[in-house]
Amino acid sequence: MRASNPLLRKYFFLWIVFFSLSYLMPCTAQTEPSLVPQLRSKVDDIAHQVLTSTGVPSASIAVVQDGKIAYVQAYGNARLDPQTAAAAAMRYSIGSISKQFTAAAILLLAEEGKLSLDDPVSKYVPNLTRGDEITIRQLLSHTSGYQDFWPQDYVPPLMLEPISADGIMDRWAKKPLDFDPGTKWQYSNTNYVIAGVIVEKVSGTPLLQFLGQRVFAPLAMKSVADTNENKLPPTDPGGYFRYALGPLHPAPKEGRGWMFAAGELAMTAEDLARWDISVINQTVLKPASYQQMETEVVLKNGVGTRYGLGMFVTSVNGQRVLEHNGEVSGFTAENIVMPDDKIAVVVLTNQDAAQAASEIGSQVRMLLAQASNPQDPKQDAIIRKIYDGLQQGKIDRSLFTDNANAYFTEQALKDYTSSLGPLGAPQSFSQSRSSLRGGMIARVYDVKYPNKNLVIIIYEMPDGKIEQYLIAER
Repeated sequence: MRASNPLLRKYFFLWIVFFSLSYLMPCTAQTEPSLVPQLRSKVDDIAHQVLTSTGVPSASIAVVQDGKIAYVQAYGNARLDPQTAAAAAMRYSIGSISKQFTAAAILLLAEEGKLSLDDPVSKYVPNLTRGDEITIRQLLSHTSGYQDFWPQDYVPPLMLEPISADGIMDRWAKKPLDFDPGTKWQYSNTNYVIAGVIVEKVSGTPLLQFLGQRVFAPLAMKSVADTNENKLPPTDPGGYFRYALGPLHPAPKEGRGWMFAAGELAMTAEDLARWDISVINQTVLKPASYQQMETEVVLKNGVGTRYGLGMFVTSVNGQRVLEHNGEVSGFTAENIVMPDDKIAVVVLTNQDAAQAASEIGSQVRMLLAQASNPQDPKQDAIIRKIYDGLQQGKIDRSLFTDNANAYFTEQALKDYTSSLGPLGAPQSFSQSRSSLRGGMIARVYDVKYPNKNLVIIIYEMPDGKIEQYLIAER
């Protein structure tokens, strides 16, 4: 509890009781799937394959397509003893994905003029190391220099005991900085504990109550639980870990207080998808606030961090991607949003120090990105025909520009044939993406063989002729 006075603590307790009881009420009917059967089948195959190969007990997935929840499904076992099948209505810890919500709380207060991202930390939390130099923005972007209190992928003995936010700050935010503010990027949970304290001091409201009123309730996120206070009940998944490749064991629960503002939330995959839709549609914050959250923070030396405020900001194949994973004891999670494409993928799993959530998320993201970029069957047939011809040393030069025909010399054709011919027919041949480049359409094709993957990079002129047809090994 971090309320500033006894009356606030009492009010917060009553609110938590009400909020918790609302989670025990029956959930609304599961969203009717709108993902086409072929894509649903592929998502199922990806989930089953990754869970089988990694040995992770279960996964809960939500898919957003065209800005709407298109598919929600759970796989595997939520609990091993007694064996309990995972269900989409179950809540999983989302770990550090919680940081997006703490960042949103700060931005909401900034919109109201109650604070500024460029305010020094010392204005709200005194006596921290160089608090008059470090800004709230640097807390949220992990560029403050405060040391991370939990870099391990297991729970050290100290973290089995309860602690307060003040206790964390006294131990980790009053020691010398790891680097000068704004000069490096280093992930640190300590930053978000400080940010959570600032939210509570400025708003006069406990962080979870503030988020409940301003974010969870407006978005109808009814499943949210605070695992900083209590572990998930038996009706939700159990968390697991393993030593090396050994059997799964129940994971220990962190002591109360350790996950405050940095990793305390648990919810269903569907509810996290509701948040993702709000990011896509910009419904909780003002557009300027989303721009702050989704803009890469740059260090003092001009180097980009690939991190905004509470989320990684990257570009994959020319598509903007907002991403964050999460891990607490017994759980890992992955959340991916492609706002310009109105796509999002949520994957929640119940084993820590495992890659299943990230692997499933990455594969489903690529699947959805391909689906949003429909292929031209006629063009694909031409590209495949050229490939088959090159394997045999043949080329239809009427399909190419003068530059491309100049590229395909006698030596080039000889090398293409000798290197591609022995491979035979590929297992799969598909376009993975397209974009604009130099007044042309750039197309990328993936060619897969049992022991080799190739990429074809094509530039197509407006009149349909091919300016480039290059093949390389992935």
